[in-house]
Amino acid sequence: MSEDSNATSGYRVWLLLLGPVLALLVLLCLDLTPGKPETTRTAAVAVLMSFWWITGVLPLAATALLPIVLFPLLGVLDAKEVAAQYINDTIFLFLGGFFVALAMQRWDLHRRIALRLLLFFGVRADRLLLGFMAGAFFLSMWISNTATTMMMLPIAMSVIDNIEERPGDPQVRQYSIAILLSIAYASSIGGTATLIGTPPNLSMARILKITFPEAPEFSFAQWMLFGLPTALAFLAVLWLVLARPFVGRRQVHLDPEVVRREHRALGGVTYEQRIVFVVFILLAVLWMTRADIVLGAFRLPGWNHLLVEPEFASDGTVAIAMGLLLFLIPARSVPGTQIMDWHAARDVPWGVILLFGGGFALAKAFVSSGLALWIGQSMQGLAGLPPILLVLLICLVVSLLTELTSNTAMAEMLLPIMASLALAIGLHPLLLMVPTTFACSFAFMLPVATPPNAIVFATQRLTVLDMVRRGYLLNCAAVVILTLAIFTLGRMVFQIPELGLPDWAHVPH
Repeated sequence: MSEDSNATSGYRVWLLLLGPVLALLVLLCLDLTPGKPETTRTAAVAVLMSFWWITGVLPLAATALLPIVLFPLLGVLDAKEVAAQYINDTIFLFLGGFFVALAMQRWDLHRRIALRLLLFFGVRADRLLLGFMAGAFFLSMWISNTATTMMMLPIAMSVIDNIEERPGDPQVRQYSIAILLSIAYASSIGGTATLIGTPPNLSMARILKITFPEAPEFSFAQWMLFGLPTALAFLAVLWLVLARPFVGRRQVHLDPEVVRREHRALGGVTYEQRIVFVVFILLAVLWMTRADIVLGAFRLPGWNHLLVEPEFASDGTVAIAMGLLLFLIPARSVPGTQIMDWHAARDVPWGVILLFGGGFALAKAFVSSGLALWIGQSMQGLAGLPPILLVLLICLVVSLLTELTSNTAMAEMLLPIMASLALAIGLHPLLLMVPTTFACSFAFMLPVATPPNAIVFATQRLTVLDMVRRGYLLNCAAVVILTLAIFTLGRMVFQIPELGLPDWAHVPH
């Protein structure tokens, strides 16, 4: 083993040991709520999990299993109550959605959609960039941003190679960088548009319900009514930032045959692709129309009112129903198989499911131990800040923090705190929780910030400085867009009053 490897290993060991030391210091030196030791014990576990999540000394999913061991041993939560947080309706919403996404990837439907979008937008420099953005944005609304980037990258590299075959334009390298960043950034932005697009969105919906059991259900349609316009506004900013130097330019030469050749290589639309596309559209329609859609005084009733018990079915019910349908329908090109089988289903990111569970268990302990109440009372000093300034600062801090750690882990750590802060200063919880959730996904400056950033950086076609130059502009734009969106569209979609707490937001005891 090299000296560098030994040094890295030693560094990790020290970080691994430092987590329990910090947790022990919290246990021994603090008494957050006299007469209620479980408050301090929960804080100690939160410190340990946060430290290991941020430093990454253990796999994120492994750290997420700590509540199953520590909360029962420390007398914070019963083991059965902790375990129940790891399997719930939100988990099945993610699982069913992922089954459909994996079916799209298995039969190459996602690639066909992406290439059709590129052909639709054309091959002029600025329009081609918009095509890559639109393809990555749309696909990441339904499949993981990592899978989206991995799928779009080979198409992008074919285009870049074609451009570089025709030297003479000094902007060729800059255009290649713009193409790569357009895919990475649009993949991250698109994931925020739907409830299943990225894990922090689902974390928010579940943590809201854990913290405030009487809160109304967060439906797929409600999230999309806010998320899609907000994400599209940010996509427009992304296009302006990346495409401005190339608007109307014809000097960056591209043979349109490159994209057509990629599309022809797919052959004709297959039976399996048609089936998956129909199921995908059906899933989206059922999600959008299940619950009532309310915009101010306008209300469109959902189909759940046709059921015997309208409140029994959820978006998770729909997701699993459509996922099971894919397991039932036979495939034609591979006789004896179905559109979806368990071999393909093994690619479900089970580690993310465990990460969800760990965050949900931590949120549950925040409420039951009284730690959420203590945090809220400690932050009452922020009540003097104007709400719009507070949201602006929160978005700025979160967007910087998430550059250094997993966006899901960051959401799991911060959302219970945002809920407590909202209660303490008398603001609607969604006014803080929704922008925080979005900001966790808006990290554009560093390769380590998100998997899409890392994937395009690995092509060695761009440097960290290339990413930072454009990323800091987007981070600043994200802060402004999120703040404006939650105080305008968000107030209408989420029924947020000017001041005060909703009836369902009770101080947890």
